[in-house]
Order: sequence, then structure tokens, then C-alpha cells
Amino acid sequence: MSTDDQDDLIFKALSHRIRRRMLDVLKTEPATTGTLCSAFPELDRCTIMQHLGVLEAAGLVIAERRGRERWNHLDALPVHAIHERWIGPYAAYAASMFSRLEKNLALSE
Repeated sequence: MSTDDQDDLIFKALSHRIRRRMLDVLKTEPATTGTLCSAFPELDRCTIMQHLGVLEAAGLVIAERRGRERWNHLDALPVHAIHERWIGPYAAYAASMFSRLEKNLALSE
């Protein structure tokens, strides 16, 4: 799979607020699927599993079987890669533009 295809999967996974909330839950510690179901009582187990499937396909969640339980672990490396590729460079560019604007405004006073 190309890097662009992987980025698309990550952005798709992060585009839904429930999946972002699920990652917030997993950020503190791994959780069983049952625990995630309890954290989202407005959703049924099937819907939770579908969201986990999208997160797994994007590489954001790693599932581990322990007996009858399925433990879900956050893998933050794909988010870091998105930050390195997209957010960091654009933030640096924006800061540079604001700095130039500030200097130009100071010169015109």
C-alpha cells in the first residue's frame, strides 16, 4: 500500500468523532471491547466493532486476544507520521507568514 493510500485510511479514521473519542479512551490505557461499549452506551456492540475495524485498517488500533477478551491498544505512530508529513510543515509555514506580516506591519508604522 502506498503512503498516500495509508494517509487516506488514517484521515478517514480520524474524520469521525466517535472514532476520535475512542482513541481518546485508548490514549490513557488499552481497553477491552466491552469497556469501549460501556464508554459509548449510545452505540451497540456491532457499531463499536465497525468503528474498531476502521481504526485497525488505518493502523491506529492493534487488537490483542486474551482468552475471550479482545484488548484494543492505541498505536500513535500513524498519527505522528501525519503530524510529521502534514501538520508540522504547515504550522512552520503559517508561523513564518505571521512573522513576515508582523515585520511588514512594524515597518509601515
